[in-house]
Amino acid sequence: MPRTMSLILTAGLLLLPEAAFAAEFDGASLGFAWALPFAGILLSIALFPLLAPHVWEHHQGKIAALWGLLVLIPLAVVAGPAAALHALAHTALLEYIPFILLLLALFTVAGGILVRGNLHGAPGMNTILLAIGTVLASVIGTTGASMVMIRPVMRANDDRRHNVHVIVFFIFLVSNIGGSLTPLGDPPLFLGFLRGVDFFWTTTHLFPATLVASVLLLALFFAIDLIVYKKEGRVRPDPTPDNPVRITGGINVLLIAVIIGAILMSATVDLGRMTVFGTEIEFANGLRDLIMIAVTITSLKTTPKANRIENGFSWDPIKEVAKLFAGIFITIISVLAMLRAGADGAFAPLVALVTNPDGSANNAAYFWLSGGLSSFLDNAPTYLVFFELAGGDPQQLMTTGALTLTAISAGAVFMGANSYIGNAPNFMVYAIARAGGVKMPSFFGYLLWSGAILLPTFLLLTLLFFRE
Repeated sequence: MPRTMSLILTAGLLLLPEAAFAAEFDGASLGFAWALPFAGILLSIALFPLLAPHVWEHHQGKIAALWGLLVLIPLAVVAGPAAALHALAHTALLEYIPFILLLLALFTVAGGILVRGNLHGAPGMNTILLAIGTVLASVIGTTGASMVMIRPVMRANDDRRHNVHVIVFFIFLVSNIGGSLTPLGDPPLFLGFLRGVDFFWTTTHLFPATLVASVLLLALFFAIDLIVYKKEGRVRPDPTPDNPVRITGGINVLLIAVIIGAILMSATVDLGRMTVFGTEIEFANGLRDLIMIAVTITSLKTTPKANRIENGFSWDPIKEVAKLFAGIFITIISVLAMLRAGADGAFAPLVALVTNPDGSANNAAYFWLSGGLSSFLDNAPTYLVFFELAGGDPQQLMTTGALTLTAISAGAVFMGANSYIGNAPNFMVYAIARAGGVKMPSFFGYLLWSGAILLPTFLLLTLLFFRE
């Protein structure tokens, strides 16, 4: 089946005069058909879990492989096997492997940090817990912070009759907005780091918008929770016995510092380089990736198994991410080449949407378009699309294009909170909360929450930071 579909797509590409695939990846010569596999895998990720969850659960790897083959096989036919191998090696060695190894290390380390004990979910305590999770998200990632904090938050509120709003705001802040201050926080920002964006550039440039959004949402949450808390009273006995709060798995905190140090080392130290399949690899980056593997193994060896059992730790989420992003990174090869062509390529209409009449960047459009797509598609590839659309030069984007890169970064990270499928931790938190007895809103019910609370927040951010 994959072979048949690949041949059909290849034939279609060959019939398009503009689809002659130059060995140097001249995006201006590529027809729009080259973007279809990328659109296909993103739509599969968005729709299959909703429309055919059992098929998706058992065959997601095959589906991702199919979309990847629909790029690689036509590329090998049109440009030659050498060009296809070079493109695959470049993507795998410089982006996919570092990306997955960082996520693996953070996922493993976060799974070893266990918060025991019980707090009482009064409005003040709930707000403090959400604030802690929001800050933690930029240190151990939105997935890590969500997994560490969701169970303590649920235990604190298991005697509340109305606790849905607590989990909804948790998704807004801990699973999304909080991860905007470092490349560790959210996958899009680490992809930017791999493309050359400085580690602390994100911290300094996204801090004002992140602070405003976080403080506003925390204040709104406190007000809502206070009203609900006073209205419902304390009529249910607390099912969780009172125990002092204790954090175990402290070795993992040190391992987080090792991860941060490895990333900073790779960005500042020159240890030489080598070429593999035509792709130049810096030894410092290779050392960074080896450190990620060592951190993962160390965490597994030194953390008590009971910690991971109590955290409900499972390898399934990282396996799913590894499979799907293999397909995403392959299918996006041709899309990025087309975006580099700018107004001369197939995406000229998209270029026009984010460009003012005088040729300058429309930063509000970058914010809303990158965010709008990140609401329902994966925010990491969405970030890459708009990064390339803005020119793809990290030095230019960090300086004269700083506001544009800020808009893209904020849109991709913040608006992943708009739906359950906007960011991976969202659905994980949803599933854990439902399993714990929280009556979470449906997919469309959650959209009503995000539409009523987040969209006005993002409109305010546009007026404050991204208005022309």
